[in-house]
Amino acid sequence: MSISSRSFQLAAVGTLLALSLAARAFESGSTGADGAFNPTVDTVVALPDDGVFNFTSINIPAGVTVRFERNGLNTPVRMLVAGNAVIDGVIDVRGRPSPAIGSAGDGVIADDGLPGLGGPGGFDGGRGGEPGQAEFAGGQGVGPGGGFPNSTQWPVSGVDFGCGGGGGGFGSGGSTGRGTNCFSTSNNSSGGPSYGNELLLPLIGGAGGGGASGGDSFSGSGGGGGGGAILIAASGTLTINGEIRADGGRSGAFAGAGHGGGGGGGAGGGIRLIATTLAGDGPVTALGGIGNSTSTSTGGVGGAGRIRFEAESMSRTVGTSPQFSFGEPGVIFLAGMPSLRIASVGGNSAPAVPTGSADIVLPQDFPNPVDVAVEAFNVPLGNTVTVTLAPAVGNAVSVITNALDGTEAASTATAQIDVPGGPSTLLASVSFTVPEDQSTVFNHLTDGEPVLEVRLLASAAGASQTVLVTDSGREIDMQGAQLR
Repeated sequence: MSISSRSFQLAAVGTLLALSLAARAFESGSTGADGAFNPTVDTVVALPDDGVFNFTSINIPAGVTVRFERNGLNTPVRMLVAGNAVIDGVIDVRGRPSPAIGSAGDGVIADDGLPGLGGPGGFDGGRGGEPGQAEFAGGQGVGPGGGFPNSTQWPVSGVDFGCGGGGGGFGSGGSTGRGTNCFSTSNNSSGGPSYGNELLLPLIGGAGGGGASGGDSFSGSGGGGGGGAILIAASGTLTINGEIRADGGRSGAFAGAGHGGGGGGGAGGGIRLIATTLAGDGPVTALGGIGNSTSTSTGGVGGAGRIRFEAESMSRTVGTSPQFSFGEPGVIFLAGMPSLRIASVGGNSAPAVPTGSADIVLPQDFPNPVDVAVEAFNVPLGNTVTVTLAPAVGNAVSVITNALDGTEAASTATAQIDVPGGPSTLLASVSFTVPEDQSTVFNHLTDGEPVLEVRLLASAAGASQTVLVTDSGREIDMQGAQLR
């Protein structure tokens, strides 16, 4: 029996920094503790636990590519710079492609159907469906805009197996995955929805593409990984003569008799650049990944990511892909944002970054009812959390936890629920009135209007929402930006 839990946690790291309206240069807040970053060869940098670097300066020369190794929490990359940053080389936080399958692959069957990994702060693709099964649908892409898998069952009269997965979404929705004779039928695979906001607060990456259904002999290809997320904040001048890439990963190619379909491409990621002066006309991209296709199957294209520029002055003259939004330097980190996560089920800890697929596995004879522990952050004590279990077959069941206990910064609660055999999905939600002193946390997202209520929600499909309800009754939907 497997239980898939989803976490509803906003990316909230570091301290709140506000820009004074007085005429002075922007301050990144870098302590300079990590010194100067001056790589001379291609480099893979291990991210610290919080994903934050404090550099005195950055100089990436032409011909040098910098990539990042994801940390345990899969945080975005945040580079704070006390002085200037010059990027003549390449910063790469792209999502990875999924492996090729069938005769298009490398001859290693074991990697057929594996998803592409998201860039740091981005989300993985969904798995490709198994070959030759009575039901061999792919898996949904991970993240609030995860591309939907193909749901074709084999055999299906008049419909070829091997239909494509949907593209992941972020700044825009992913496109539909299709296959021969799947057009205009329920067998098409929808692209994932858009989410987040143009300010990239909180900073988050792109969602993964959906997996394709399997074929008679080979798996479907997994979805491409979503593009990662990166912040560069420089107190001086940030010059981009090279490249910054946060594109989504493409799905693996497929060929050969009995091959499966093509997975959806991952969505583009998030790029936020802040400086006193922005300069340089090098490419900055967060494009969606391509879903591979043949004459019988097409994976959906991933949606575009989000790019945000903030500066007191800018000499850059070219656009970005997709086009950037622009404003004066604002807050760098959101502090005090509320968040909620499922911490454990039956005493088994949930992963820091749930995938939505067999995150927790309990033995068949595990006794009911099962304890479900939740953790809340910056949620007032005394509130209760609704825990909903959606089984693979049958109606969902909801229970209420005891009151949140601990501190407002970090609290816990527990509920007991009967878990049936087979896979199930656990969801958590809470709604609370915002104390007056906490309302200021949201000012940057509401144009200064006080927030009276916060609702943290999740759907059975895995998409999530943070809804801010303002003093005038306006509802600001963060569209899943808290899913981490």
